[in-house]
Amino acid sequence: MKLNGARVLVTGATGGIGEAIVAACAAQGASVIASGRRADALEPIARSVHAEMVTADLSADHAVEGLLAEVGDLDVVVANAALPGIGDLYEFTPEQIDRALNVNLRAPMLLARLAGEQMLARGRGHLVFVNSLSGKVASGQASIYNATKFGLRGFALALREDMRGRGVGVSSVYPGFIRDAGMFAKAGATAPVGAGTRSPGDVAAAVVRAVEHDIAEIDVASAALRASSAFGLAVPHFAMHVQRRLGAKVMHDLASGMRDLDMR
Repeated sequence: MKLNGARVLVTGATGGIGEAIVAACAAQGASVIASGRRADALEPIARSVHAEMVTADLSADHAVEGLLAEVGDLDVVVANAALPGIGDLYEFTPEQIDRALNVNLRAPMLLARLAGEQMLARGRGHLVFVNSLSGKVASGQASIYNATKFGLRGFALALREDMRGRGVGVSSVYPGFIRDAGMFAKAGATAPVGAGTRSPGDVAAAVVRAVEHDIAEIDVASAALRASSAFGLAVPHFAMHVQRRLGAKVMHDLASGMRDLDMR
């Protein structure tokens, strides 16, 4: 479906990547609703592209229901909001685990269930899940994050099959190392040599392409990182051995950065 004239909800709109998605959808002629937790951060983003704004903390009970009741009918939902969940499992409280599960997995599922029902009734719509290559390949220090993202991948692929022939598309976008925005950039981590980075604009362009061409999955990463991800899917145990040698410092830096930023 075309974004021109579509009514599009973008969650996690204040995270840099979300801001780029809001701008890209607006540039295609969409009527965008930008959603995030903080009104002060959300307001300039919405104002810059004449988008609507709705504040919502997706970790809270009934937040998804309240958000959708406020925004009304939608043509496209881009579920982009996520929490890092990076670090040793035993450093997290049960409440912090619940919060990561709620934002990263439960909220996208509920968005698909409730907004998708509206779309099915009209026979038209699209659901986009902004995932991560961590939804395909596991890493040390990321057990909670991997769990939510692996779960989201399985959900999206199965839902796409369920929606086949019913007028509603389902897509997932898988960023790798993204510079200038997102948790990797905020933590001050450095990508492994040769891994390469992509920009928030690249992620936003992938979201647009996924909707307009009904693409199931798009990786937003360098050729080397895409290849290593495919290898990790095929041979996970050997890939973990390689990661211990080449990627351990990255995950350590991410975990340290998330702790310093109090993002758990």
